[in-house]
Amino acid sequence: MRRMAWFAVMLVGMMAQARAQPVLIPLADGTQLQAQMWKPDGTAVAPAIVAMHGCGGPYPKRDRQWREILVGSGHIVLFPNSYASRGVGSQCRETHRQVTAAKIRRSDAIASAQWLQAQPGTPAGGIVLMGWSDGGSTVMATANVAPDNPPGLFRGFVAFYPVCGVARASAWKPSAPLLILHGLSDDWDPAPPCQALTERFKPEQLQFVGYPGAYHDFDVLGGINVMSNVPTSLNPDHTVHVGTDPAAREDALKRVPAFLATLPPVGP
Repeated sequence: MRRMAWFAVMLVGMMAQARAQPVLIPLADGTQLQAQMWKPDGTAVAPAIVAMHGCGGPYPKRDRQWREILVGSGHIVLFPNSYASRGVGSQCRETHRQVTAAKIRRSDAIASAQWLQAQPGTPAGGIVLMGWSDGGSTVMATANVAPDNPPGLFRGFVAFYPVCGVARASAWKPSAPLLILHGLSDDWDPAPPCQALTERFKPEQLQFVGYPGAYHDFDVLGGINVMSNVPTSLNPDHTVHVGTDPAAREDALKRVPAFLATLPPVGP
C-alpha cells in the first residue's frame, strides 16, 4: 500500500510539471499532422521522443502513464495522431487499413521526428521513436536502414507488441538500437517473428524482451478483455485477448527509461 501511495504521489507531481501543447506538423502531401507535445518544466533531457499510437488511435489510459513517466523524467514527448489528421477512425477491425504502418505512418514518424528535432529546446543527439501495436509496427518499418531515412535523425527505437513481418526481409537492419517488448501469449500480433530477430543481430543492435503469459496491451492498467471481429487475429473465431500483465507492465515501465538512458547521441 505504501508503494502504491508513493507511486500515485509521484505521478501527480509529474502531471503538475508537464504542459500540453497542440501542434500541427506540415507534411509533403499538404496534410497537417495533428499532434500533442508535452514538455517538462526546466531544461529537457535527451532524448526527445515521438510516440506512435496503435490501430485504435490515441489510447488515453496507455498514453497518460507513459507521458507521465517520460515527461516526469525530463523528456519531451510528441504524440502524433495519424488518424484524426486524415478523418479516419479506428483501424483495428479493418481488413484493408487506409493508413498503413509501412507507408503513411512511417512518413508521419519521420516528419514528426524532423519537426521535433528542429524545435527550440529539443536536446541534440537524435530522436527516439516509440510505438504500440500498429505504432510498434510503424517503428519496425521506420527503423530499417533506408535511403530516405535521414542520417542522424533517430537515436533509438522502442516497439511494443509490433508485427515484425517487415523485418523478415534479409536486407532489413535497424539504423539505431532497437528494443522490442512483446507478450509471448499475444494472439493478435505474433511474438515469434520478432523473437527470431535476436538470432540475426547483436544485443547492442536489437534487444527482444518476451513476457511469458502476457497478451497484447500488457502495459495498460486494467483487466484482461476479449475483442471480437479482429480480422488479423491468430484465433479461428477472430477474437483477441488484450490487457494487463502486472509483472510485464512493471518491468516495462522500468526497462524503457533505462534503455533510453543507455542510448549514445548520434551525429548530424
